[in-house]
Amino acid sequence: MKKLELKFENEDGKVVTYSVDNPIEPVDPATVGSAMDEILTQNAFTTSGGNLVAKKSARVVERIVQDIELA
Repeated sequence: MKKLELKFENEDGKVVTYSVDNPIEPVDPATVGSAMDEILTQNAFTTSGGNLVAKKSARVVERIVQDIELA
């Protein structure tokens, strides 16, 4: 499963990560940046360290799980 991770900095200077499951691919950096700007503008989320104040980064993460059959 792939996730889009949006990383922001809050007022305490800590990084806060929000994940979106199954992002549309290929991921458009301009669209992601605009969405992150809108989250900041709307003050959509608050954290224990205060409001979000800046974009840090975004990335797509893919997790692969392989079961091991025990003998």
